[in-house]
Amino acid sequence: MNTIEKALLKQQANVEKNENTNTEQPQSNSIEKAEQFVNASKRAADESISIKDNQQILNIDLDKLNLRGFVSTNTNRQLINEEYRAIKRKVLDNAFGAISKSLTNSNIIMVTSSRPNEGKTFTAVNLALSIALEQDKTVLLVDADVLKPNVMKTLELPNQHGLMEYLLGEKKDISEIMCRTNVPKLTIIPAGKSHHLSTELLASEKMYEAVEEFANRYPDRVVIVDTPPLLGINETAILANLAGQAIIVTEENKTKLADVQKAVAQLNPEIAVGFVVNKAQSINHDGAGYGYYYAGGK
Repeated sequence: MNTIEKALLKQQANVEKNENTNTEQPQSNSIEKAEQFVNASKRAADESISIKDNQQILNIDLDKLNLRGFVSTNTNRQLINEEYRAIKRKVLDNAFGAISKSLTNSNIIMVTSSRPNEGKTFTAVNLALSIALEQDKTVLLVDADVLKPNVMKTLELPNQHGLMEYLLGEKKDISEIMCRTNVPKLTIIPAGKSHHLSTELLASEKMYEAVEEFANRYPDRVVIVDTPPLLGINETAILANLAGQAIIVTEENKTKLADVQKAVAQLNPEIAVGFVVNKAQSINHDGAGYGYYYAGGK
């Protein structure tokens, strides 16, 4: 018995003695109760350590994100917050409103683009942050761009085991790859390591079961999936069959209409499709920063 335990025993015994001065409670009872108190305290401490070890909380530097032009989680009113409120309202209406009954996995939203470098990860992260501000929703941000993962890099977080480790069977339970963050309603699943069979793994039964788990385990959950660009990437076409909604990110004065048309043709015709125009200078009154537009529907 160490010094701390002895002190706790002595303190509890004294408490019991003082409380029972007039009833002449036997000392053995006091010692027994004190031992129970120590053991319960130790069990609680052990459980607390176990939870912290298994569910490490990733600390996103929210002030730094704010300075970089991302959705702010504080009380300040900013243009980007207002823009994403408009985007998420349509997304949430599709996910939980009347149209949701006609969509499969309506609460799973894939965020993609026709070509690389059009801002899809920036959009996915901002949409997740905005939905995390909702009072009655939680959000799971999944980096499924296994060829060029960018979610953790964008949030300036250390690499973690993720989706690929789970699909490979290296992580047995999906909870092992779910990373809690200091944004209470935001959880992240990183992409994990690269693998030469990424297409086959994303097309596997295990991936289908994972998506079903994402979609149906919690009724208030919204799943944002950052996927590779649609054109020329087999993995994205597979993921498109698992989501109920798709947001295609375009860059003003850069994305070609023909590419957008080809990208839409890659999607499941039953999916609800929306568009975000990224870096749209004409939307902002000061001529700087970003602007967004969502024109969605089935």
